Amino acid sequence: MAYKITEECISCGACETDCGNDAITEGETIYVIDPDKCTECVGNHEAPRCVELCPADCVVLDPAHKESREESLQKWHRLHPGETPESG
Repeated sequence: MAYKITEECISCGACETDCGNDAITEGETIYVIDPDKCTECVGNHEAPRCVELCPADCVVLDPAHKESREESLQKWHRLHPGETPESG
């Protein structure tokens, strides 16, 4: 399941720099997560870095984009062809 950033975002950018999939970008008023690139850090880290780094606790699971861990890993492989995941 992909994550999303809620309106409580303080636009600090802490989450953006650690996203291994480049799924987080600065929107008009808050940062946003592209669900087509978000893998919950499967393939990159043991736990979702954006959740760990957010000082406003505004990164939450997005129920509109449910997927299994295996689907997230398959997405990671599509985003990183030829690479080996660090976590899976």
